[in-house]
Parts: sequence; C-alpha cells; structure tokens
Amino acid sequence: MTVGAKICGLTTKEAVAAVAAGGAAYAGFVFYPPSPRNLRPVEAAALAASLPPIIKKVAVLVDPEDDDIARVLAAFSPDLIQLHGHETVQRTAAVRARFGRPVIKAIAISSQEDVEKAMTYEEAADLLLFDAKAPTSMAGALPGGNGLIFDWQLIAAAPKLAKPWLLSGGLEAANVGAAIATTRAKLVDVSSGVEDRPGVKSPQKIRDFLAAVAAQNEVAS
Repeated sequence: MTVGAKICGLTTKEAVAAVAAGGAAYAGFVFYPPSPRNLRPVEAAALAASLPPIIKKVAVLVDPEDDDIARVLAAFSPDLIQLHGHETVQRTAAVRARFGRPVIKAIAISSQEDVEKAMTYEEAADLLLFDAKAPTSMAGALPGGNGLIFDWQLIAAAPKLAKPWLLSGGLEAANVGAAIATTRAKLVDVSSGVEDRPGVKSPQKIRDFLAAVAAQNEVAS
C-alpha cells in the first residue's frame, strides 16, 4: 500500500520547497480570510510556481460563492478545489460541474453519523477528506487546521468507500504511522501538525512528516 501526503496551508517559499523536496502528493493553499493561513490568489500562484507538476495544487475554500471560486481559478489555476465548509451534496456537485476541476469535499467527523453523512457525497465529489469536528465549546475554531484528532476507529469500522479519501485532523510525524495503520488510509493531510505556530509552517516538521509517511510505505513494501 502506497500512502501519499497533502501538506495544507502553505504560505512561504521555504515551506513549499520542503514540500517539493519531500515528495508530497498535494500542496494546499487556503483562501479563507479568517484563517491565519489565508493567501491572496496571486500570492499562492507565485509560491506554487516552483512546485513540480507531479505535486497537485489544491485551492481550499470555505462555503465559497461562484464568484469567489472564479477569482481564485483565474489567478491561481489549481489542479483541485477543496470545499471545507458546510457545502451540501448538491452544491458540491454544482461546483465540480461548473468549474471542471476535481473536488475534494471535507467532512467534519466526531460520530458514526458523520461518517454515514460523508458517504452521501461519494457521487458529488472526487475525493473525500475526513477531519475532526471541533466541539461547540472551542473558542475561535476554524473549519479545519485546529489540531484536533477524532476517533480513527470510526473510519476503520466504516464500509469501504468507492472514492479515494484523505485522513486529516491532528496528524503529525509522531502519530501519522499509527493513523495509517489503524485506518489503512492511502492519503493523509496535515496543516497545524507541521507548524511552529498557527499559520507558520516549519520546513523541518514538513520534512519529518513526509519522512514518516515514506517510512510507512517502506514497511508496506
């Protein structure tokens, strides 16, 4: 089993260089003003220009209007669109149809009911992303990148999904191996777990995370 990694919320050329050198599968750029990882599309385009074509660029948006998506695509031209808000199945399908890009739909998970909800998106999205649901008591919680972990057994016990999916939520170099072993994830996503502080990626932590994922691939082979 080969596992790929997505490093999300990139904001500096040093972080992008670490992603490229470490062999990530996806590089995520956030377009959501409340996030400390938010970028303007032109900034993201400049950073992503150094990425090799094999690393797919992902535009991460939260409950965007069509005009918001169009502005990002015009300046940044991502390979995929990630919807990380409360987008419905119908909205997810509409975004994919209108903009002609593969769509990742993020689903916040804290219960079996949430996993079942995620499965309803299989026809609308190209990939699903399972992230931890922030508790209502958490002050300043973002749609993602909160550093929270959900019960991986919820995914391990779920019926096999027809679409590819990514595991996210509180992952870091120290626990990604256990997460992969528990869930059999083929794709993992990290943001806060490779940061020195919110919005500030650590190139060394990125390298460590990608090395930990690569180690799992070596074990599997």
